Parts: sequence; C-alpha cells; structure tokens
Amino acid sequence: MSVNDLVLVQGKDDTRAALRRWNDDPWPVLRRWLLGATAVAVLLLGAVLVVASRATPDLTPFSLPGFNSPASPLDVLAVLFRNSLVLALHAMACVAGFIAGSSLPLSASKRTGFSRWVHEKARPIALGWVVAVTCFSLTTQAYIIGSNGATLSDQLGISPALLVLTVLPHALPELVVLFLPLAAWTIASRHDEWQDLLAATFVTVGIAVPVLVLAATWEVYVWPHLLVDVSPKL
Repeated sequence: MSVNDLVLVQGKDDTRAALRRWNDDPWPVLRRWLLGATAVAVLLLGAVLVVASRATPDLTPFSLPGFNSPASPLDVLAVLFRNSLVLALHAMACVAGFIAGSSLPLSASKRTGFSRWVHEKARPIALGWVVAVTCFSLTTQAYIIGSNGATLSDQLGISPALLVLTVLPHALPELVVLFLPLAAWTIASRHDEWQDLLAATFVTVGIAVPVLVLAATWEVYVWPHLLVDVSPKL
C-alpha cells in the first residue's frame, strides 16, 4: 500500500470512528462546540456594536429587502450565498486542521529525505493558515457589519445598541452555526484530537445549513418589520 493510500484509509477510519462515537452520545461534543461558537458569536456582536458606534454613517440610503424594497425568495438566496461563503471558509479551515494535525504527520512518518522535510514543514504552515483565516473572518465581518450598522441606525434614528437587539433573533443562531467548524478546530487542537476534524466538518456543516436557511428567511421577511416598529422616523 502506498503512503497516500495509507493516509486515505486512516482518514476514513478515523472519521467513521468519530461519527460512531458521537452518534452514541452526541451531546458532550455538541455542547463543547456550541459553547465555543456562542462565545465567538457574542464577541463578534460586541465588536460590531463598537464599530457601529464609532463608524461614520454613509449618507447613501441603505437598501434593505423587505424594508425599502419588496422582499422575495431571491433575497433569501442572496443572504444564503453570502453566509455559505463564510461557512465554506470556516469548514476548509477545519479540513486544514485535520490535514495538518492528523494526515501530514502520518504521511511524513512514512517518507524520507526531502519529501519528509516538506511534509513536516507543511504542518505549521497549515496551522498558521487556520489562525489567519479565523482572524481575517472575525476582522472583516466586524468591520463590514459594523459599518453597515452605523449607516442603518443613523437612517432609522435609533442607537446601534437597539439595532443589534433587533438582529439578535436571526444573527445569533446564524453566527453560532457559522463558527461551529472553528470551535471544533479550537477544541480539537487543545485536546490533540486532530483525527476527528474531518468528521467534525461534516457534522457542523450539516447542522449549519438548515439554521442558515431559517435565519435568512427571518432576516428578509421578519426583521424589516421589527425595524419599522422601533424606528421613530417611520
């Protein structure tokens, strides 16, 4: 059996074993992921509030489906598309953690010379990439969402804090499931459970998809009515 075949077989076996173990008792691992993802989501919402409170509002009227333009299923799909890109980025970070922490060491142990050196050096690079992805995701989302929040709260005549309260019903579960893969990666790295990360990718994405559909539907069809209720200008 070649080295690549051995790594592939080992990865399949580890993934199946993790799925069987979690299926027997899913709550302990789900609880850890949910607590970690919720902590990141709350941190991000706090950063959004800070940015929204300090950013200069854009004078260009803010276009929001269901608020100042008719809502349609295409608007739901647009929200899902944006969130799917974020979820894909986080899921790939989880896969990279599996490769760096589980597959690369196994592959390196079966190689010699320059090939082994390349595989050994690839691990810290892959782990560094995951850290960079996390920082990039948090920073860009805080800036973009916070800047939009400053503009929208100014045009509605409400405080950024009140605006954040109106988005909590859909934004909090949305952010929690988006950050589930990164929570799984963080927990695996702390407990040296790299071999479970490919299984974690499948499970976290499977959990995220229906939640993102519900959150996008709420954002397009319900959230605009909340904005009308709280705005003194409307």
